[in-house]
Amino acid sequence: MPLIASCHCGATKIELPRQPASAKACNCSFCARTGAVWAYFRPGEFKLLSDAEARTYSASDGLNRHHFCGRCGMHTWGDSPDWASVYNADGTPKPGFDAGALPAERIHGVNLKLIDDLDWSGVAVEQVDGRNSW
Repeated sequence: MPLIASCHCGATKIELPRQPASAKACNCSFCARTGAVWAYFRPGEFKLLSDAEARTYSASDGLNRHHFCGRCGMHTWGDSPDWASVYNADGTPKPGFDAGALPAERIHGVNLKLIDDLDWSGVAVEQVDGRNSW
């Protein structure tokens, strides 16, 4: 049975390909305000079933895009460069990368808090210090 993430009013529905085993909670100025917990998927891995009311916000000239329901305001998903492929959770570059490097690939994050009855016991949530790391 697929997992369905849905905004409060139901205008946005996202089908996930699997139960995520890991997720991230970030304390950056945006994520701390929304309270989202993110599971990450490669482009094309999840399916937008409906998003007729969707709106997008970016504080980074489109580099990081936050998608939300224009009707109820729920923060549903986001797409950004795959920062985790280049940087550690504390913001330091991974071996082979220099500070300031921009990832070549993009990644999509889905807000797991929008899934009713998610089995959280199977999800390892990593705390990411986005406020001090980027």
